[in-house]
Amino acid sequence: MSSRYPQLLEQLRSRPSCWLVTGGAGFIGSHLVERLLGLGQRVRVLDDFSTGRERNLELVRQAVGEEASARLEVLRGDIRDPRACDAAAEGAQVVLHQAALGSVPRSIAHPEATHEVNVSGFVQVLQAARRAGIRRLVYASSSSVYGDSPALPKVEEAVGRPLSPYAASKACDELYAAAFARCYGLELVGLRYFNVFGPRQDPAGPYAAVIPRWFEALLSGRAVEVFGDGETSRDFCYVQNVVQANLLAACVEAPESLGRAYNVAVGRRTTLNELFVAIRDHVARLRPELAAVQPVHREFRPGDVRHSLADVGAARALLGYEPTHDVAQGLREAADWYLSPEGHAAPAAPGAAREGAA
Repeated sequence: MSSRYPQLLEQLRSRPSCWLVTGGAGFIGSHLVERLLGLGQRVRVLDDFSTGRERNLELVRQAVGEEASARLEVLRGDIRDPRACDAAAEGAQVVLHQAALGSVPRSIAHPEATHEVNVSGFVQVLQAARRAGIRRLVYASSSSVYGDSPALPKVEEAVGRPLSPYAASKACDELYAAAFARCYGLELVGLRYFNVFGPRQDPAGPYAAVIPRWFEALLSGRAVEVFGDGETSRDFCYVQNVVQANLLAACVEAPESLGRAYNVAVGRRTTLNELFVAIRDHVARLRPELAAVQPVHREFRPGDVRHSLADVGAARALLGYEPTHDVAQGLREAADWYLSPEGHAAPAAPGAAREGAA
Protein backbone atom coordinates (compact mmCIF):
# COMPACT_ATOMS: atom_id res chain seq x y z
CA MET A 1 0.00 0.00 0.00
CA SER A 2 1.10 3.53 -0.70
CA SER A 3 2.25 5.43 2.39
CA ARG A 4 0.07 8.38 1.39
CA TYR A 5 -3.31 6.73 1.97
CA PRO A 6 -2.80 5.59 5.59
CA GLN A 7 -1.43 9.04 6.41
CA LEU A 8 -4.45 10.62 4.78
CA LEU A 9 -6.82 8.51 6.85
CA GLU A 10 -5.14 9.71 10.03
CA GLN A 11 -5.34 13.31 8.87
CA LEU A 12 -9.04 13.00 8.13
CA ARG A 13 -9.72 11.55 11.57
CA SER A 14 -8.18 14.63 13.12
CA ARG A 15 -9.86 17.13 10.76
CA PRO A 16 -13.60 16.45 10.40
CA SER A 17 -15.49 18.39 7.75
CA CYS A 18 -18.74 18.15 5.78
CA TRP A 19 -18.82 16.03 2.62
CA LEU A 20 -21.58 15.87 0.01
CA VAL A 21 -21.89 12.48 -1.70
CA THR A 22 -24.30 12.56 -4.63
CA GLY A 23 -25.70 9.11 -5.34
CA GLY A 24 -24.70 8.13 -1.81
CA ALA A 25 -27.37 5.43 -1.59
CA GLY A 26 -25.84 3.61 -4.55
CA PHE A 27 -23.26 0.86 -4.60
CA ILE A 28 -20.09 2.96 -4.76
CA GLY A 29 -21.62 5.96 -3.00
CA SER A 30 -22.63 3.94 0.05
CA HIS A 31 -19.09 2.62 0.46
CA LEU A 32 -17.79 6.19 0.37
CA VAL A 33 -20.37 7.22 2.97
CA GLU A 34 -19.39 4.33 5.23
CA ARG A 35 -15.69 5.12 5.06
CA LEU A 36 -16.21 8.84 5.68
CA LEU A 37 -18.48 8.27 8.66
CA GLY A 38 -15.93 5.84 10.06
CA LEU A 39 -13.33 8.60 9.82
CA GLY A 40 -15.43 10.99 11.88
CA GLN A 41 -16.67 13.10 8.98
CA ARG A 42 -20.11 14.65 8.55
CA VAL A 43 -21.76 13.32 5.41
CA ARG A 44 -24.72 14.57 3.42
CA VAL A 45 -26.22 12.29 0.77
CA LEU A 46 -28.23 13.54 -2.20
CA ASP A 47 -30.04 10.72 -3.97
CA ASP A 48 -33.35 10.33 -5.77
CA PHE A 49 -33.34 6.55 -5.06
CA SER A 50 -34.05 5.69 -8.68
CA THR A 51 -31.10 3.30 -8.65
CA GLY A 52 -29.82 3.81 -5.10
CA ARG A 53 -31.35 1.80 -2.28
CA GLU A 54 -32.47 2.66 1.23
CA ARG A 55 -31.10 -0.75 2.21
CA ASN A 56 -27.57 0.33 1.36
CA LEU A 57 -27.76 3.20 3.84
CA GLU A 58 -29.31 0.93 6.45
CA LEU A 59 -26.30 -1.37 6.08
CA VAL A 60 -23.97 1.62 6.41
CA ARG A 61 -25.68 2.64 9.66
CA GLN A 62 -25.36 -0.89 10.99
CA ALA A 63 -21.67 -0.95 10.09
CA VAL A 64 -20.70 2.39 11.66
CA GLY A 65 -22.99 2.44 14.69
CA GLU A 66 -25.34 5.01 16.21
CA GLU A 67 -22.81 7.71 17.06
CA ALA A 68 -21.39 7.87 13.54
CA SER A 69 -24.86 7.52 11.97
CA ALA A 70 -25.90 10.72 13.72
CA ARG A 71 -23.45 12.53 11.40
CA LEU A 72 -25.31 11.32 8.30
CA GLU A 73 -27.94 13.49 6.61
CA VAL A 74 -29.93 12.09 3.69
CA LEU A 75 -31.69 14.39 1.22
CA ARG A 76 -34.04 12.87 -1.34
CA GLY A 77 -33.66 14.85 -4.54
CA ASP A 78 -32.76 14.81 -8.21
CA ILE A 79 -29.41 16.24 -9.37
CA ARG A 80 -31.25 17.79 -12.32
CA ASP A 81 -33.10 20.03 -9.84
CA PRO A 82 -31.01 23.14 -9.02
CA ARG A 83 -32.88 23.69 -5.74
CA ALA A 84 -32.08 20.16 -4.57
CA CYS A 85 -28.43 20.63 -5.53
CA ASP A 86 -28.21 23.99 -3.75
CA ALA A 87 -29.74 22.56 -0.57
CA ALA A 88 -27.29 19.65 -0.65
CA ALA A 89 -24.23 21.83 -1.32
CA GLU A 90 -24.91 24.37 1.43
CA GLY A 91 -22.20 24.14 4.08
CA ALA A 92 -20.28 21.30 2.41
CA GLN A 93 -16.52 21.52 1.92
CA VAL A 94 -16.03 18.65 -0.56
CA VAL A 95 -18.26 16.97 -3.14
CA LEU A 96 -17.89 13.36 -4.25
CA HIS A 97 -20.16 13.16 -7.30
CA GLN A 98 -21.29 9.58 -7.93
CA ALA A 99 -24.90 10.11 -9.07
CA ALA A 100 -25.44 8.88 -12.63
CA LEU A 101 -27.39 6.53 -14.86
CA GLY A 102 -24.87 3.79 -15.55
CA SER A 103 -24.77 0.98 -18.11
CA VAL A 104 -23.93 1.01 -21.80
CA PRO A 105 -27.06 -0.97 -22.85
CA ARG A 106 -29.33 1.29 -20.77
CA SER A 107 -27.87 4.31 -22.56
CA ILE A 108 -28.48 2.73 -25.96
CA ALA A 109 -32.08 2.07 -24.99
CA HIS A 110 -32.60 5.46 -23.29
CA PRO A 111 -30.09 8.03 -24.61
CA GLU A 112 -32.15 11.08 -23.57
CA ALA A 113 -32.37 10.00 -19.93
CA THR A 114 -28.66 9.20 -19.89
CA HIS A 115 -27.82 12.67 -21.16
CA GLU A 116 -30.21 14.46 -18.82
CA VAL A 117 -28.88 12.78 -15.69
CA ASN A 118 -25.22 12.35 -16.54
CA VAL A 119 -24.60 15.65 -18.33
CA SER A 120 -27.33 18.12 -17.38
CA GLY A 121 -27.36 16.78 -13.83
CA PHE A 122 -23.59 17.10 -13.57
CA VAL A 123 -23.75 20.73 -14.69
CA GLN A 124 -26.32 21.43 -11.98
CA VAL A 125 -24.01 19.88 -9.36
CA LEU A 126 -21.12 21.99 -10.65
CA GLN A 127 -23.26 25.12 -10.50
CA ALA A 128 -24.40 24.35 -6.96
CA ALA A 129 -20.81 23.76 -5.85
CA ARG A 130 -19.77 27.07 -7.38
CA ARG A 131 -22.62 28.98 -5.73
CA ALA A 132 -21.85 27.36 -2.36
CA GLY A 133 -18.15 28.23 -2.57
CA ILE A 134 -17.06 24.60 -2.45
CA ARG A 135 -13.38 24.29 -3.29
CA ARG A 136 -13.00 20.64 -4.37
CA LEU A 137 -15.23 18.34 -6.40
CA VAL A 138 -14.28 14.78 -7.35
CA TYR A 139 -16.49 13.21 -10.01
CA ALA A 140 -16.97 9.72 -11.39
CA SER A 141 -16.01 9.32 -15.02
CA SER A 142 -15.63 5.99 -16.81
CA SER A 143 -13.25 3.83 -18.80
CA SER A 144 -15.91 3.96 -21.53
CA VAL A 145 -14.44 7.30 -22.66
CA TYR A 146 -11.64 5.34 -24.35
CA GLY A 147 -14.19 4.15 -26.91
CA ASP A 148 -12.72 2.66 -30.05
CA SER A 149 -9.10 3.37 -29.15
CA PRO A 150 -7.35 -0.01 -29.55
CA ALA A 151 -4.27 0.87 -27.51
CA LEU A 152 -3.55 -1.17 -24.37
CA PRO A 153 -3.05 -0.30 -21.62
CA LYS A 154 -5.35 2.71 -21.58
CA VAL A 155 -3.44 5.93 -20.93
CA GLU A 156 -5.40 9.03 -19.92
CA GLU A 157 -4.26 11.18 -22.86
CA ALA A 158 -5.27 8.69 -25.59
CA VAL A 159 -9.05 8.50 -25.81
CA GLY A 160 -11.02 7.30 -28.83
CA ARG A 161 -14.48 7.90 -30.25
CA PRO A 162 -17.31 6.95 -27.86
CA LEU A 163 -19.17 3.74 -28.65
CA SER A 164 -22.36 4.47 -26.68
CA PRO A 165 -24.42 7.38 -25.33
CA TYR A 166 -23.15 6.50 -21.86
CA ALA A 167 -19.55 6.90 -23.03
CA ALA A 168 -20.44 10.19 -24.73
CA SER A 169 -22.06 11.47 -21.51
CA LYS A 170 -18.95 10.76 -19.46
CA ALA A 171 -16.71 12.39 -22.07
CA CYS A 172 -18.99 15.46 -21.89
CA ASP A 173 -18.61 15.50 -18.11
CA GLU A 174 -14.85 15.70 -18.45
CA LEU A 175 -15.17 18.61 -20.89
CA TYR A 176 -17.53 20.47 -18.56
CA ALA A 177 -15.19 19.85 -15.62
CA ALA A 178 -12.29 21.36 -17.56
CA ALA A 179 -14.42 24.37 -18.55
CA PHE A 180 -15.61 25.01 -14.99
CA ALA A 181 -12.07 24.75 -13.68
CA ARG A 182 -10.90 27.39 -16.16
CA CYS A 183 -13.89 29.72 -15.90
CA TYR A 184 -14.68 29.55 -12.20
CA GLY A 185 -11.56 28.25 -10.47
CA LEU A 186 -13.14 25.06 -9.12
CA GLU A 187 -10.69 22.31 -8.16
CA LEU A 188 -11.94 19.30 -10.10
CA VAL A 189 -10.61 15.76 -10.32
CA GLY A 190 -12.16 13.03 -12.48
CA LEU A 191 -11.85 9.31 -11.83
CA ARG A 192 -12.27 6.92 -14.75
CA TYR A 193 -13.63 3.78 -13.11
CA PHE A 194 -12.83 0.41 -14.69
CA ASN A 195 -15.54 -2.20 -13.95
CA VAL A 196 -16.00 -1.71 -10.23
CA PHE A 197 -17.39 -4.57 -8.14
CA GLY A 198 -17.98 -5.48 -4.51
CA PRO A 199 -20.58 -5.92 -1.76
CA ARG A 200 -23.95 -4.17 -2.21
CA GLN A 201 -23.70 -4.12 -5.99
CA ASP A 202 -27.24 -4.85 -7.12
CA PRO A 203 -27.76 -8.07 -9.11
CA ALA A 204 -31.30 -7.13 -10.13
CA GLY A 205 -32.52 -5.60 -13.35
CA PRO A 206 -31.54 -5.81 -17.02
CA TYR A 207 -28.59 -3.42 -16.62
CA ALA A 208 -26.89 -5.00 -13.62
CA ALA A 209 -23.13 -5.51 -13.76
CA VAL A 210 -21.67 -8.88 -14.60
CA ILE A 211 -20.24 -9.99 -11.22
CA PRO A 212 -23.34 -9.62 -9.03
CA ARG A 213 -25.57 -11.03 -11.77
CA TRP A 214 -23.43 -14.11 -12.16
CA PHE A 215 -23.34 -14.75 -8.42
CA GLU A 216 -27.11 -14.35 -8.25
CA ALA A 217 -27.71 -16.52 -11.32
CA LEU A 218 -25.63 -19.41 -10.03
CA LEU A 219 -27.15 -19.24 -6.55
CA SER A 220 -30.65 -19.13 -8.05
CA GLY A 221 -30.07 -22.01 -10.48
CA ARG A 222 -30.42 -19.87 -13.60
CA ALA A 223 -28.27 -19.96 -16.73
CA VAL A 224 -25.37 -17.55 -17.07
CA GLU A 225 -25.24 -16.00 -20.54
CA VAL A 226 -21.97 -14.62 -21.91
CA PHE A 227 -22.04 -12.26 -24.86
CA GLY A 228 -19.36 -13.45 -27.28
CA ASP A 229 -16.69 -16.10 -26.88
CA GLY A 230 -15.75 -15.18 -23.32
CA GLU A 231 -12.32 -13.89 -24.26
CA THR A 232 -13.47 -10.30 -23.84
CA SER A 233 -11.36 -8.91 -21.01
CA ARG A 234 -11.74 -6.21 -18.37
CA ASP A 235 -9.69 -4.57 -15.66
CA PHE A 236 -12.01 -5.39 -12.76
CA CYS A 237 -11.55 -3.10 -9.77
CA TYR A 238 -12.69 -3.81 -6.21
CA VAL A 239 -14.74 -1.05 -4.62
CA GLN A 240 -12.28 -0.32 -1.81
CA ASN A 241 -9.71 0.72 -4.41
CA VAL A 242 -12.28 3.24 -5.67
CA VAL A 243 -12.89 4.56 -2.15
CA GLN A 244 -9.15 5.12 -1.77
CA ALA A 245 -8.91 6.98 -5.07
CA ASN A 246 -11.81 9.28 -4.16
CA LEU A 247 -10.35 10.26 -0.79
CA LEU A 248 -6.89 10.83 -2.24
CA ALA A 249 -8.34 12.97 -5.05
CA ALA A 250 -10.46 14.93 -2.57
CA CYS A 251 -7.46 15.84 -0.42
CA VAL A 252 -4.47 16.07 -2.77
CA GLU A 253 -2.75 19.45 -2.52
CA ALA A 254 -0.29 19.57 -5.42
CA PRO A 255 -1.62 21.90 -8.18
CA GLU A 256 -0.32 19.59 -10.89
CA SER A 257 -2.59 16.81 -9.54
CA LEU A 258 -5.76 18.83 -10.14
CA GLY A 259 -7.81 19.48 -13.26
CA ARG A 260 -7.43 16.09 -14.87
CA ALA A 261 -9.02 12.61 -14.97
CA TYR A 262 -7.28 9.48 -13.67
CA ASN A 263 -7.67 5.78 -14.38
CA VAL A 264 -8.90 3.88 -11.32
CA ALA A 265 -8.28 0.17 -11.71
CA VAL A 266 -5.74 -2.51 -10.83
CA GLY A 267 -3.77 -2.68 -14.06
CA ARG A 268 -4.49 -6.35 -14.83
CA ARG A 269 -6.82 -7.97 -17.36
CA THR A 270 -9.26 -10.79 -16.60
CA THR A 271 -11.22 -12.53 -19.35
CA LEU A 272 -14.89 -13.29 -18.86
CA ASN A 273 -14.09 -16.99 -19.09
CA GLU A 274 -11.57 -16.64 -16.25
CA LEU A 275 -14.03 -14.56 -14.26
CA PHE A 276 -16.78 -17.13 -14.66
CA VAL A 277 -14.57 -19.95 -13.40
CA ALA A 278 -13.51 -17.90 -10.37
CA ILE A 279 -17.10 -17.00 -9.47
CA ARG A 280 -18.30 -20.55 -10.04
CA ASP A 281 -15.58 -21.87 -7.75
CA HIS A 282 -16.65 -19.51 -4.98
CA VAL A 283 -20.31 -20.46 -5.36
CA ALA A 284 -19.40 -24.16 -5.37
CA ARG A 285 -18.26 -23.76 -1.76
CA LEU A 286 -21.93 -23.38 -0.89
CA ARG A 287 -23.38 -25.35 -3.81
CA PRO A 288 -20.92 -28.19 -4.70
CA GLU A 289 -23.23 -29.47 -7.44
CA LEU A 290 -22.41 -26.33 -9.47
CA ALA A 291 -18.67 -27.03 -9.67
CA ALA A 292 -18.85 -28.14 -13.34
CA VAL A 293 -21.62 -25.88 -14.66
CA GLN A 294 -20.88 -24.01 -17.89
CA PRO A 295 -22.18 -20.68 -19.23
CA VAL A 296 -24.26 -20.23 -22.39
CA HIS A 297 -22.64 -18.08 -25.09
CA ARG A 298 -24.62 -15.55 -27.14
CA GLU A 299 -23.80 -13.00 -29.84
CA PHE A 300 -21.57 -10.03 -29.01
CA ARG A 301 -23.49 -7.01 -27.70
CA PRO A 302 -23.49 -3.63 -29.51
CA GLY A 303 -21.47 -0.90 -27.80
CA ASP A 304 -19.17 -3.19 -25.83
CA VAL A 305 -15.41 -2.78 -26.00
CA ARG A 306 -13.44 -5.98 -26.66
CA HIS A 307 -10.57 -5.41 -24.23
CA SER A 308 -9.89 -2.93 -21.46
CA LEU A 309 -6.77 -2.50 -19.35
CA ALA A 310 -5.73 0.54 -17.38
CA ASP A 311 -2.39 2.21 -16.88
CA VAL A 312 -2.67 3.54 -13.31
CA GLY A 313 0.75 5.19 -13.33
CA ALA A 314 -0.65 8.73 -13.25
CA ALA A 315 -2.86 8.00 -10.24
CA ARG A 316 0.10 6.41 -8.48
CA ALA A 317 2.44 9.31 -9.20
CA LEU A 318 0.10 12.25 -8.71
CA LEU A 319 -2.44 11.00 -6.15
CA GLY A 320 -0.49 8.36 -4.26
CA TYR A 321 -2.96 5.68 -5.32
CA GLU A 322 -1.96 2.07 -4.73
CA PRO A 323 -4.62 -0.66 -5.17
CA THR A 324 -5.08 -2.72 -2.02
CA HIS A 325 -7.14 -5.46 -3.72
CA ASP A 326 -6.47 -7.37 -6.92
CA VAL A 327 -9.29 -9.29 -8.61
CA ALA A 328 -8.75 -12.48 -6.59
CA GLN A 329 -8.74 -10.64 -3.26
CA GLY A 330 -11.75 -8.57 -4.24
CA LEU A 331 -13.70 -11.61 -5.38
CA ARG A 332 -13.03 -13.34 -2.07
CA GLU A 333 -14.56 -10.42 -0.18
CA ALA A 334 -17.40 -10.00 -2.66
CA ALA A 335 -18.12 -13.75 -2.53
CA ASP A 336 -18.39 -13.64 1.26
CA TRP A 337 -21.08 -10.98 0.79
CA TYR A 338 -23.03 -12.64 -2.03
CA LEU A 339 -22.92 -16.04 -0.37
CA SER A 340 -24.21 -14.62 2.92
CA PRO A 341 -27.96 -14.50 3.69
CA GLU A 342 -27.74 -10.71 3.57
CA GLY A 343 -26.12 -10.57 0.15
CA HIS A 344 -28.25 -13.33 -1.34
CA ALA A 345 -31.44 -11.66 -0.17
CA ALA A 346 -31.50 -9.11 -3.02
CA PRO A 347 -34.18 -10.08 -5.56
CA ALA A 348 -32.96 -10.81 -9.05
CA ALA A 349 -34.66 -9.93 -12.29
CA PRO A 350 -36.43 -12.81 -14.05
CA GLY A 351 -34.73 -14.66 -16.86
CA ALA A 352 -31.15 -15.61 -17.53
CA ALA A 353 -28.32 -13.56 -16.08
CA ARG A 354 -26.59 -11.92 -18.98
CA GLU A 355 -23.06 -10.64 -19.09
CA GLY A 356 -22.41 -7.09 -20.05
CA ALA A 357 -18.81 -6.48 -19.44
CA ALA A 358 -19.62 -3.12 -17.96
